[in-house]
Amino acid sequence: MREPGVLVRRIENSTPVDREREVDGLRAIAILGVVLGHWIVTGVYAGADHWQTDSPLRHLPDYAPITWLLQPLAVFFLVGGYVAAQSHARAQRYRPWVRRRMIRLGRPIAALLVVWTVAMAVLADVVAGDTLYTLGRLVLSPLWFVLVYAGLTALTPLVVRLGRAGPVLAIGTVSVVDLIRFAADGPAVVGWIDVLAGWLVPYSLGVLWAGPHRARIERLGGPLLVAGALACAGLIRYGGYPVSMVGVPGEAISNLNPPTLAAVAFGLAQCGLALLVRAPLRRALCRHPRTWAVVALVNLSAMTVFLWHQSAMLAVTSLGIALGGLPGLGTVPDELPWIVARIGWMPVFAGVLLVVWAVFRRWEAGGPGRRDSRRSS
Repeated sequence: MREPGVLVRRIENSTPVDREREVDGLRAIAILGVVLGHWIVTGVYAGADHWQTDSPLRHLPDYAPITWLLQPLAVFFLVGGYVAAQSHARAQRYRPWVRRRMIRLGRPIAALLVVWTVAMAVLADVVAGDTLYTLGRLVLSPLWFVLVYAGLTALTPLVVRLGRAGPVLAIGTVSVVDLIRFAADGPAVVGWIDVLAGWLVPYSLGVLWAGPHRARIERLGGPLLVAGALACAGLIRYGGYPVSMVGVPGEAISNLNPPTLAAVAFGLAQCGLALLVRAPLRRALCRHPRTWAVVALVNLSAMTVFLWHQSAMLAVTSLGIALGGLPGLGTVPDELPWIVARIGWMPVFAGVLLVVWAVFRRWEAGGPGRRDSRRSS
């Protein structure tokens, strides 16, 4: 391992002057926000005959507004659309371009699946089947996000052609689907259309941000923040949508799984805020090389961090369960002290994730020695 100061200087010196550091900063904030959010609202404990999952939000519904800080997925899709549109514009042919991007996404997924397939085979002889199901569901839960992101990436040329109609059509689709699901009491399966349509809203805004409408989109930061926040508040207050922006066990409706119109409005507010803070964020990252170094490293292996964060949490939690349960670890998350204690475990989760990241980060880049500090991906 290099000395931290040496690594910071190397990253700073290799960063092009025209690098859009704020874009990398927004992506890092989104990924780390999701990781911290999952660590706070996901409790795993030993039930009567197998490990079970629960959420403190089910027991402490008054704290649901905290999820407004812990679900920044729209920002990731905004940045994803922006970067993909720029990359596609530089590409000469679609097939090589999309193949490279799918391979980049597929490598960390393959590493996760191989390791956990072997682990499940080993654990099958000593662990109850229901516990294996709980472990598998948590470990594989981040894959839905990557698959949706991959699908939207593949559709980038179409989204570019749609132009300003893209977010309008996506919002209209989500609205119609919600009417069918909730007002007309239609089949729940219709909601899965919104898995793509819902995240297409911020993704298409990112595509527009990268195109000839860039200046206009950047001026929409304030209006998007205000309109999105008011629409989200109205839908929660008068439309019956949940306050929580993540799924809560036992709730009839989840704003996230699949995304609802309230989640889309919330995402628009997040995109507006992201556009407002981009300039000061860029200045901060230019002034503070150490912070920029962290952001750059997260971006070089963002999918590795995202895919393995639940595994890191489970590794520490298994120790807590083996010890009979500790405050905030391996116990039922039914009281506020559990959340306080869980926050105290965050550095331990992060330490384990750092070890996993050190082992698997090269898979994402395609092997040792292959790094690209000049472009977002």
